[in-house]
Amino acid sequence: MERAHHARLGLFALDTGTGRTLTYRPDERFAHCSVFKALEGAVLLRRESDAQLDHVVRYRAADLAAYSPITGKHTGTGMTERQLIAAAMDYSDNTAANLLLDHLGGPHGLESDLRALGDETTHNDRPEPEVNEATPGDLRDTSTPRALGTDLRRFALGGTLPRQRREEYTGLLKKNTTGGPFIRAGVPKGWTVGDKTGNGGYGTRNDIAVLWPTRGAPIVLAVMSDRGTRNARSDDSLIADATRIALKALHR
Repeated sequence: MERAHHARLGLFALDTGTGRTLTYRPDERFAHCSVFKALEGAVLLRRESDAQLDHVVRYRAADLAAYSPITGKHTGTGMTERQLIAAAMDYSDNTAANLLLDHLGGPHGLESDLRALGDETTHNDRPEPEVNEATPGDLRDTSTPRALGTDLRRFALGGTLPRQRREEYTGLLKKNTTGGPFIRAGVPKGWTVGDKTGNGGYGTRNDIAVLWPTRGAPIVLAVMSDRGTRNARSDDSLIADATRIALKALHR
Protein backbone atom coordinates (compact mmCIF):
# COMPACT_ATOMS: atom_id res chain seq x y z
CA MET A 1 0.00 0.00 0.00
CA GLU A 2 2.81 2.41 0.80
CA ARG A 3 4.36 1.86 -2.63
CA ALA A 4 1.02 2.16 -4.39
CA HIS A 5 0.10 5.37 -2.61
CA HIS A 6 3.65 6.83 -2.36
CA ALA A 7 3.10 7.34 1.35
CA ARG A 8 4.23 6.26 4.80
CA LEU A 9 1.48 4.53 6.76
CA GLY A 10 1.01 3.78 10.44
CA LEU A 11 -1.85 1.71 11.84
CA PHE A 12 -3.09 0.42 15.17
CA ALA A 13 -6.26 -1.65 15.35
CA LEU A 14 -7.73 -3.35 18.41
CA ASP A 15 -10.71 -5.68 18.58
CA THR A 16 -11.89 -4.96 22.11
CA GLY A 17 -13.88 -8.18 22.21
CA THR A 18 -11.08 -10.61 21.47
CA GLY A 19 -8.11 -8.42 22.44
CA ARG A 20 -6.56 -9.10 19.06
CA THR A 21 -4.46 -6.29 17.58
CA LEU A 22 -3.22 -5.50 14.11
CA THR A 23 -0.35 -3.05 13.76
CA TYR A 24 1.91 -1.54 11.14
CA ARG A 25 4.53 1.03 12.17
CA PRO A 26 2.47 1.47 15.37
CA ASP A 27 5.25 3.22 17.29
CA GLU A 28 6.57 5.51 14.58
CA ARG A 29 5.87 9.20 15.04
CA PHE A 30 3.55 11.15 12.77
CA ALA A 31 2.27 14.71 13.07
CA HIS A 32 -1.15 14.37 14.70
CA CYS A 33 -2.54 17.68 13.37
CA SER A 34 -6.19 18.27 14.32
CA VAL A 35 -6.58 14.81 15.82
CA PHE A 36 -5.50 16.47 19.10
CA LYS A 37 -8.96 18.03 19.32
CA ALA A 38 -10.42 14.65 20.31
CA LEU A 39 -7.92 14.44 23.18
CA GLU A 40 -8.55 18.03 24.23
CA GLY A 41 -12.32 17.46 24.33
CA ALA A 42 -11.97 14.33 26.44
CA VAL A 43 -9.67 16.00 28.96
CA LEU A 44 -12.11 18.86 29.41
CA LEU A 45 -15.13 16.58 29.75
CA ARG A 46 -13.22 14.68 32.42
CA ARG A 47 -12.12 17.61 34.55
CA GLU A 48 -14.81 20.29 34.15
CA SER A 49 -18.06 20.55 36.09
CA ASP A 50 -21.35 21.14 34.28
CA ALA A 51 -21.25 24.75 35.45
CA GLN A 52 -17.79 25.19 33.94
CA LEU A 53 -18.81 23.52 30.69
CA ASP A 54 -21.80 25.86 30.47
CA HIS A 55 -19.66 28.95 31.08
CA VAL A 56 -19.70 31.34 28.12
CA VAL A 57 -16.27 32.09 26.65
CA ARG A 58 -16.05 35.53 25.05
CA TYR A 59 -13.75 36.26 22.12
CA ARG A 60 -13.31 38.82 19.37
CA ALA A 61 -13.13 38.68 15.61
CA ALA A 62 -9.39 39.36 15.99
CA ASP A 63 -9.07 36.06 17.86
CA LEU A 64 -10.35 33.98 14.94
CA ALA A 65 -7.89 31.54 13.41
CA ALA A 66 -8.09 30.29 9.84
CA TYR A 67 -10.91 27.79 9.37
CA SER A 68 -13.40 28.66 12.08
CA PRO A 69 -16.78 27.75 10.57
CA ILE A 70 -18.66 27.75 13.88
CA THR A 71 -16.90 30.28 16.11
CA GLY A 72 -16.88 32.78 13.27
CA LYS A 73 -20.67 32.99 13.58
CA HIS A 74 -20.65 33.82 17.30
CA THR A 75 -18.12 36.60 17.81
CA GLY A 76 -20.82 38.83 19.27
CA THR A 77 -22.21 36.35 21.79
CA GLY A 78 -19.41 33.94 22.62
CA MET A 79 -19.90 30.20 23.09
CA THR A 80 -19.98 27.88 26.06
CA GLU A 81 -17.10 25.51 26.68
CA ARG A 82 -19.39 22.63 25.79
CA GLN A 83 -20.27 24.28 22.48
CA LEU A 84 -16.59 24.93 21.79
CA ILE A 85 -15.78 21.26 22.38
CA ALA A 86 -18.48 20.28 19.90
CA ALA A 87 -17.24 22.83 17.35
CA ALA A 88 -13.66 21.58 17.66
CA MET A 89 -14.49 17.87 17.57
CA ASP A 90 -17.32 17.82 15.04
CA TYR A 91 -16.28 20.63 12.68
CA SER A 92 -12.54 20.84 13.45
CA ASP A 93 -13.03 24.53 14.23
CA ASN A 94 -9.58 25.97 14.89
CA THR A 95 -10.58 28.94 17.02
CA ALA A 96 -12.64 26.67 19.26
CA ALA A 97 -9.64 24.41 19.72
CA ASN A 98 -7.35 27.34 20.54
CA LEU A 99 -9.76 28.84 23.07
CA LEU A 100 -9.98 25.47 24.79
CA LEU A 101 -6.19 25.13 24.76
CA ASP A 102 -5.97 28.51 26.49
CA HIS A 103 -8.26 27.16 29.19
CA LEU A 104 -5.98 24.13 29.64
CA GLY A 105 -2.86 26.26 29.97
CA GLY A 106 -1.82 25.99 26.33
CA PRO A 107 -0.64 22.96 24.36
CA HIS A 108 1.78 21.93 27.12
CA GLY A 109 -1.10 22.06 29.59
CA LEU A 110 -2.95 19.51 27.48
CA GLU A 111 0.22 17.43 27.27
CA SER A 112 0.54 17.45 31.06
CA ASP A 113 -3.03 16.22 31.42
CA LEU A 114 -2.33 13.41 28.96
CA ARG A 115 0.81 12.43 30.86
CA ALA A 116 -1.22 12.21 34.07
CA LEU A 117 -3.62 9.85 32.29
CA GLY A 118 -0.85 7.55 31.09
CA ASP A 119 0.05 8.86 27.62
CA GLU A 120 3.84 9.23 27.72
CA THR A 121 4.14 9.60 23.95
CA THR A 122 2.02 12.40 22.53
CA HIS A 123 3.62 15.83 22.17
CA ASN A 124 1.49 18.99 22.13
CA ASP A 125 3.46 22.13 21.38
CA ARG A 126 1.60 24.59 19.15
CA PRO A 127 -1.94 25.84 18.58
CA GLU A 128 -3.87 25.89 15.33
CA PRO A 129 -2.91 26.29 12.56
CA GLU A 130 0.83 25.86 13.32
CA VAL A 131 0.15 22.38 14.70
CA ASN A 132 -0.38 21.23 11.11
CA GLU A 133 3.12 22.10 9.83
CA ALA A 134 4.16 18.41 10.03
CA THR A 135 7.82 18.83 9.06
CA PRO A 136 9.46 15.38 8.88
CA GLY A 137 11.74 14.72 11.86
CA ASP A 138 10.19 17.44 14.01
CA LEU A 139 9.01 15.88 17.29
CA ARG A 140 6.67 18.76 18.04
CA ASP A 141 2.95 17.94 17.83
CA THR A 142 3.52 14.28 17.07
CA SER A 143 2.22 10.98 18.35
CA THR A 144 2.00 7.36 17.27
CA PRO A 145 -0.90 5.21 16.08
CA ARG A 146 -0.61 3.05 19.21
CA ALA A 147 -0.66 6.02 21.60
CA LEU A 148 -3.63 7.68 19.93
CA GLY A 149 -5.55 4.44 19.67
CA THR A 150 -4.89 3.75 23.35
CA ASP A 151 -6.04 7.26 24.27
CA LEU A 152 -9.22 6.88 22.28
CA ARG A 153 -10.00 3.54 23.87
CA ARG A 154 -9.36 5.04 27.30
CA PHE A 155 -11.72 7.94 26.72
CA ALA A 156 -14.47 6.37 24.63
CA LEU A 157 -14.66 2.86 26.05
CA GLY A 158 -12.78 2.82 29.36
CA GLY A 159 -13.44 4.22 32.79
CA THR A 160 -11.51 7.47 32.47
CA LEU A 161 -14.70 9.43 31.86
CA PRO A 162 -17.81 8.98 34.04
CA ARG A 163 -20.60 7.15 32.19
CA GLN A 164 -22.63 10.24 31.33
CA ARG A 165 -19.60 12.13 30.09
CA ARG A 166 -18.40 9.06 28.18
CA GLU A 167 -21.75 8.91 26.41
CA GLU A 168 -21.49 12.62 25.63
CA TYR A 169 -17.98 12.10 24.27
CA THR A 170 -18.85 9.16 22.04
CA GLY A 171 -21.87 11.10 20.80
CA LEU A 172 -19.54 13.89 19.68
CA LEU A 173 -17.27 11.41 17.91
CA LYS A 174 -20.24 9.92 16.07
CA LYS A 175 -21.44 13.36 14.94
CA ASN A 176 -18.10 14.33 13.38
CA THR A 177 -18.68 15.98 10.00
CA THR A 178 -15.15 15.72 8.57
CA GLY A 179 -14.63 11.95 8.37
CA GLY A 180 -16.73 10.84 5.41
CA PRO A 181 -13.96 9.88 2.93
CA PHE A 182 -11.67 8.20 5.45
CA ILE A 183 -12.28 5.42 8.01
CA ARG A 184 -16.03 5.84 7.56
CA ALA A 185 -15.62 5.03 3.86
CA GLY A 186 -13.87 1.75 4.65
CA VAL A 187 -16.32 0.11 7.09
CA PRO A 188 -19.17 -2.26 6.21
CA LYS A 189 -22.65 -0.89 5.72
CA GLY A 190 -24.61 -0.52 8.93
CA TRP A 191 -21.62 0.01 11.23
CA THR A 192 -21.47 3.11 13.43
CA VAL A 193 -18.28 5.17 13.42
CA GLY A 194 -17.08 7.89 15.78
CA ASP A 195 -13.89 9.58 14.66
CA LYS A 196 -11.61 12.61 14.53
CA THR A 197 -9.55 13.49 11.49
CA GLY A 198 -6.45 15.58 10.95
CA ASN A 199 -4.42 16.76 7.97
CA GLY A 200 -1.40 18.94 7.41
CA GLY A 201 1.76 19.57 5.47
CA TYR A 202 3.80 16.92 3.67
CA GLY A 203 0.63 15.09 2.64
CA THR A 204 -0.27 14.23 6.23
CA ARG A 205 -3.68 12.62 6.68
CA ASN A 206 -4.89 10.93 9.89
CA ASP A 207 -8.07 9.48 11.30
CA ILE A 208 -8.72 7.84 14.68
CA ALA A 209 -11.99 6.09 15.37
CA VAL A 210 -14.12 3.76 17.38
CA LEU A 211 -16.12 1.37 15.21
CA TRP A 212 -19.31 -0.21 16.47
CA PRO A 213 -20.13 -3.23 14.28
CA THR A 214 -23.67 -4.46 13.78
CA ARG A 215 -22.57 -7.48 15.83
CA GLY A 216 -19.72 -7.86 18.30
CA ALA A 217 -17.56 -5.59 20.40
CA PRO A 218 -16.20 -2.20 19.29
CA ILE A 219 -12.97 -1.85 17.34
CA VAL A 220 -10.49 0.95 17.97
CA LEU A 221 -8.59 2.08 14.89
CA ALA A 222 -5.91 4.72 14.38
CA VAL A 223 -4.52 5.33 10.89
CA MET A 224 -1.81 7.92 10.25
CA SER A 225 0.00 8.78 7.03
CA ASP A 226 2.27 11.26 5.31
CA ARG A 227 3.97 11.61 1.94
CA GLY A 228 7.29 13.25 2.79
CA THR A 229 7.20 16.19 0.37
CA ARG A 230 6.28 19.67 1.59
CA ASN A 231 3.60 20.43 -0.99
CA ALA A 232 2.34 16.87 -1.43
CA ARG A 233 -1.41 16.41 -1.32
CA SER A 234 -2.76 13.85 1.11
CA ASP A 235 -3.91 10.59 -0.46
CA ASP A 236 -7.27 10.35 1.26
CA SER A 237 -8.18 6.96 -0.24
CA LEU A 238 -5.24 5.44 1.64
CA ILE A 239 -7.10 5.72 4.96
CA ALA A 240 -10.22 3.99 3.66
CA ASP A 241 -8.14 1.28 1.95
CA ALA A 242 -6.13 0.64 5.12
CA THR A 243 -9.37 0.38 7.09
CA ARG A 244 -10.77 -2.29 4.77
CA ILE A 245 -7.58 -4.34 4.96
CA ALA A 246 -7.38 -4.06 8.75
CA LEU A 247 -10.96 -5.19 9.26
CA LYS A 248 -10.46 -8.12 6.91
CA ALA A 249 -7.32 -9.13 8.82
CA LEU A 250 -9.29 -8.97 12.08
CA HIS A 251 -11.97 -11.17 10.48
CA ARG A 252 -14.50 -8.41 10.86
